[in-house]
Amino acid sequence: MFGSIKNCHNVKDFRKLAKKKLPSPIFHYIDGGSDDEVTYRRNTESYEQCDLIPDVLSGVNKETLDLSTTVMGQKLDMPLYCAPTALQRLFHHDGEMAVGKAAEKFGTMFGLSSLGTFSIEDIAKEIKTPKLFQLYVHKDEGLNRSMLDRAKAANFETLALTVDTASGGNRERDLYTGFTYPLKLSFSSMMEFILKPSWGINHVTHKKFELSQLKDHVKEGTSVAISVGEYFTKMLDDKLDWKRAEEINKYWGKPFAIKGIMSVEDAKRAVDIGASAVMVSNHGGRQLDGSVTPFDQLAEIVDAVGDKIDVICEGGIRRGTHVLKALSLGAKACSGGRMYLYALAAGGQKGVERAIGKLREEIERDMILMGINSIDQLSRKNIKFR
Repeated sequence: MFGSIKNCHNVKDFRKLAKKKLPSPIFHYIDGGSDDEVTYRRNTESYEQCDLIPDVLSGVNKETLDLSTTVMGQKLDMPLYCAPTALQRLFHHDGEMAVGKAAEKFGTMFGLSSLGTFSIEDIAKEIKTPKLFQLYVHKDEGLNRSMLDRAKAANFETLALTVDTASGGNRERDLYTGFTYPLKLSFSSMMEFILKPSWGINHVTHKKFELSQLKDHVKEGTSVAISVGEYFTKMLDDKLDWKRAEEINKYWGKPFAIKGIMSVEDAKRAVDIGASAVMVSNHGGRQLDGSVTPFDQLAEIVDAVGDKIDVICEGGIRRGTHVLKALSLGAKACSGGRMYLYALAAGGQKGVERAIGKLREEIERDMILMGINSIDQLSRKNIKFR
């Protein structure tokens, strides 16, 4: 049933097709969380603890809809964008370029990770939609400065500083499958790759890829195999603090977000250091298992800082109604990774375009059913917690 992206109508469908196409270690790298994966599951389940309240006889139709929003000074045609994620060419040989072109088609923002497999310069040359560079602060200060300078020179409009990686999360699925990058095959994992020959053929017949931002600075993750969790623990700066975040913001000098905010107090401190936005995020449930979910924290953070900076809800998005619920609580936009990564693995750029298109269709249809013309009409009167 799920042999083609044409039969995929939602994120769950794309997940099933990705599982059919990818070798098990790679699929579980995308799909897994940390520890018992409680937070990973709760990220989506939290949206189901409340219901939308529609208005009727409002005269709304598709021609009158306005899905646009402005985030960090960037005008987006829809209130959902592609969050930065690592290693994308491992899932499909077109990787970040496919995702960026799909985002551009829908007039939304595209995020490039420090652990991306296309270079900052290649993305800037080809992708004209608003672009966000995501910075992991490494112990190697030369690498940090290089990435910031390159992103500035390439005219990336925004920067997101990820702050929830003082240590790598305990990603047990990766331990079971032996997933590392570069790939290091055991006998059992080799069998998984043999069982998915189309992935292997694509992998060896397309240009070899690398971690383009890192390759001239570190061996780990480039020539030395390492798990992502171990990479975070060994290579990232565990002394990163608010003073350093403020220095990075000043050096960047353009719209700046802090990614990984989960408490009201931290959101207030983001305002104090001059951030343009906070991304309410727990790293997709891949870091601290048992932590609160972005949707659970959203209202409190919006109430505290929403009149001063943009608040973005990141994680667990699987449906258009999830986006509308977050916007009703005051988020300026939503973002996510798995929502498009499954589709990338399933069908490259066309898969991502179909996934984003389906989510946009859901948002449009649900807005009509709710009786609203534009997303700025959404408010807490549209939502009721059980």
